[in-house]
Formats: sequence, structure tokens, C-alpha cells
Amino acid sequence: MLFSHKEQMPRPVTPVPTFQLDPMFIRKFSLGIDDQRAMTRLLRIADILIVVATGTGAYWARHGAWSLPDEYIVAIGIGALLAANYIHIARLYEFSELQRFALQFGSLTASWLAVIVTMLLIAYFGKVTQSYSRVWGVTWFATAYLLLVLARGAFLLLLDRWRESGDLTYNVVVVGAGEPGQKLLQHLKRHQRSAVRVVGLFDDRKTRIPETVEGYPLDGTVDDLLLFVRENRIDQIAIAIPWSAQERINTILQKLSTVAVDVKLCPDEAAFEIPNMGYDTVAGIPMLTVLKPPLTGWSRILKGFEDRILGALILLVIWPVLLVIALGIRMTGPGPILFRQLRYGFNNNEFTVFKFRTMRTEASAESSDQVIQASRDDPRVTSFGRFLRRTSLDELPQLFNVMRGEMSLVGPRPHAVAHNVEYAEIVDRYLVRHKVKPGITGWAQVNGFRGETSTPSMMRQRVQYDLQYIENWSLLFDLKILTLTLFTGFVHENAY
Repeated sequence: MLFSHKEQMPRPVTPVPTFQLDPMFIRKFSLGIDDQRAMTRLLRIADILIVVATGTGAYWARHGAWSLPDEYIVAIGIGALLAANYIHIARLYEFSELQRFALQFGSLTASWLAVIVTMLLIAYFGKVTQSYSRVWGVTWFATAYLLLVLARGAFLLLLDRWRESGDLTYNVVVVGAGEPGQKLLQHLKRHQRSAVRVVGLFDDRKTRIPETVEGYPLDGTVDDLLLFVRENRIDQIAIAIPWSAQERINTILQKLSTVAVDVKLCPDEAAFEIPNMGYDTVAGIPMLTVLKPPLTGWSRILKGFEDRILGALILLVIWPVLLVIALGIRMTGPGPILFRQLRYGFNNNEFTVFKFRTMRTEASAESSDQVIQASRDDPRVTSFGRFLRRTSLDELPQLFNVMRGEMSLVGPRPHAVAHNVEYAEIVDRYLVRHKVKPGITGWAQVNGFRGETSTPSMMRQRVQYDLQYIENWSLLFDLKILTLTLFTGFVHENAY
């Protein structure tokens, strides 16, 4: 399609205003996807430098010397390492989140408090608190927090300036006016907050194509695109053509081989209907990841440390309570102190869950295919057992399941095998709960969804909260749930 009449002329692109700097400098630092990653890496380095610099400066302000003793160097190094990891866990290095200052401020505050608490615990249990100046510590923590906040504020101002100048946008040209191109344009319209801007639409065909697609006028053929790229700032060319048209794709790629722009092949139509969790290569072949475990790599290791360390500390603190409860159960009548039952855990593997026995011996001896959920005023529950269930103290032995690696402190609550089989058939995505270890407490429990689930609707609500937890897991999220459990999770009207 050549420019034979006015309607077919390429849409003019308004020159993007720039700072009063060398144009090549601005072009180099226009924020494309790779540049966004570079900016977040620079911000990560800046955070580490702030923590190190303020720790060193606080020592100079307190002692009047720049030569730090070894113990101070170690402390500053640990603080910088913790800060980098906690801030990363809080997702504060994701470019899309950097543009929301309120979220940044709240999460940064929580992350820095986590750094302070962790360092104080390390110093306390390491018995080295006397080795450090309290004035130095307070000065360091306060100035580092202030500068971390100011650094993000400055970064946001810089982003605003780039946004106003147009350098924050990522300019994309779409090749293909057929159905894949239409779906791509629809998708880009729905995600305009990502700063992606469609600046041109081209198609190598000259017949059977509309003049506009999703509100974008057709600017010409691929031959016209070669001239368009030279005259406009383009960050990426997206080829949205069915993969079955291999010869057509090869012809387009051959024509575009001379342009100094990233050329991407848009996934086929099915990719718009399935989740995208990134790409990887297998023997050099690119593969689209559509499903993966929610906890992998460092996240899995971090949650493992959380469970074992906090679980051990909790057991050390509450072991007298466990003894008192065990004596109380023994005094209420014959039978075992602990109730054991098969439950489904991680990856649908069975394990034996521990609870304090709250029912009479004959009621606790039900087979797994005869499990009946406890109801209000259930006659099977003993008087002491009713107190344990009301306060959720009957769940405490599950700390031993945590130490054995079968459960987590926080996660979806495990259900009896019979209930699992029943609800897996009637509740959508029910078994997704088993992609993580079950927990003693969970997001559903602190939101009131606990106790008896007498209808499928009640279970669906509980599952929705479980899935929300799985999809948004972070260490801070776990700590939030554990904190809420102290105030709302133990005693609840649905606990009986």
C-alpha cells in the first residue's frame, strides 16, 4: 500500500520534547523495557550505598573518626544486605510499583522496620549489644530511613519529568492488521499504564485489510515502515501474524533485518488466553511459562527459614502452656493427649497432623471416610476441649508438624482427606491450595473464614482467600498474618 491519497498517508508523530541536553544522550536513556530494568538496578545500588554511607557517617558523627572497628563494619554490611533483600521481597524494585509513592512509602517503612528488628534480634541473641553505641544505632537507623524515602521521592520526580517529556513512553509499531494484531492492540489499550504507546500500524498486504483497526489507522506496508523507522523514535516492532504463515513472516523479517530497532514476534493467539509467567529456553528453544510453583528459589528458602526459626522460638516460649494443656486433657478422662489425622499437604501428599484431643475417645476414633466437622454445641466435644477449640489452643501441636517440614506457620489450612476429596469436585481451583505447604494460620482465618464450612459457598470464600495468599506471598505478608492472628485468629465466633 503506497501513499496514493490523503487517508493512506502515515500518521504524523509529534516530536517528543526533551531536556536541554544532547539529543543522543536523551535517546540513549529513553526508558524502554531494558532501561527500566537498569533504573531499578541503579535504585537497588543506591539503597545499599545509602545504608552503608549513613552507617559510616553516623559513626563519624558519634566518634569523630572515619576508621570503623571490625564489628561496626560487620553490622553495616549485615544492615545493607538485609535492606536489599527485604526491600526486594516487598517488591519495591518493580518499575510499575515505583510510580506509586504512597505504596512505596508504606512498604519501605515496613521493610526498614524489619531490618531494624532483625538486627536487634541478631545483636541480642549474639550477645553483642554492648559492643555498639546506642547513639550510633539510632542515628544510623533514622538517617538511613530518611534518605531512603528522599531517594524514592527524587526518583518519582525524575519519572514525572520523563513522563512529561515523553521519554518514559515505550513506542511500539505493530505489523499485522489481522486477528492477532487486533488482539495485541486490544491488550495494549487495556494496559496503557505500562507506558507503552502504539505509534504505527502496518501490514504487508495491500488488499482485504481495513483502513483502521481498534481505532488505529493503517499507515502503510512493511516497505513504508522502513522509512517510518528512520524518521521516528521507535523502541520495538511487534510482528502480530499467525505463526502458521511462516513464509510471510520470513519475508517480513528479511525486510526488517536492516533496521536498528528491536523486532519481536508476538505469540500466537493462544498466548492471549493463557497466563504468562515469563520465558525460558530448553536446549536453545524459547518456551513460554504458563504455570509454575508460587514459591521457588530464594522465596522457598526464605519461607523455610521463617518456619524453622520462628517455630523453634515459639516452642521455646510456650512449652509450659503445652504441658498445662496436656495435664488438663489427661484429667478430663482416658485417651491419648494428641489427636492424629491424615491430611493432604504440599503437592497433595498425605501427612499426619497433630492436634490436642478435644473430643471423647470414641468420637476421635472415626475413620477417615466418616469425618464429620465439629458443629456448635457438638456433644462429642469435652468441656475442656470446648475451651481449647474456642481459643484455638488445640492447634498448637502443629508446631511439631512445622518443625518436621510438613506444614508452615502460615498457609492454607489442611482439611481432612474425606473433605478434600469432596470439595475438590465442587469448588473450582480447590486443589491449587496444595501448591504450598498448609499452615497453622492463614489469610482466610484472620479474615474470619474458619471453623465449620457447612455449605460449598463458605468453602469457596475460604479458598478465594487462600488463593489470594498464594498468588501474593511475601515475607511481610506472612508477618502481617501472624500479627493479626495474635489479635483476631485465636478467639473467634466460628471457633467451636
